Amino acid sequence: MKSIVIHSEAKRELDKAMEYYEKQKRGLGLDLLSEIEQVLEKIKINPNLGKSYTIKSLRYCVIRRFPYLIFYTELEAFIWVVAIAHGKRRPNYWQKRNLE
Repeated sequence: MKSIVIHSEAKRELDKAMEYYEKQKRGLGLDLLSEIEQVLEKIKINPNLGKSYTIKSLRYCVIRRFPYLIFYTELEAFIWVVAIAHGKRRPNYWQKRNLE
């Protein structure tokens, strides 16, 4: 099983989202984190879990309870999480990131 490596910008996205939800309701930010961690574990077990995306060998998974998507690719040594992006805001803004 390959490890998961998260792009620094994706980490910042998650931190901001958690902060936002925590302000809405105490504990909701941690609920988001828990949902993300569950999906990442599933991806780790089965990297082909996500749907294919239009660029390179990217895949994505939808977070059920929150409007977020995890974009990732499987590399030789690890699974690279490129973005943890809101599904409705600023679509594809993250595509200019170094994807390798």
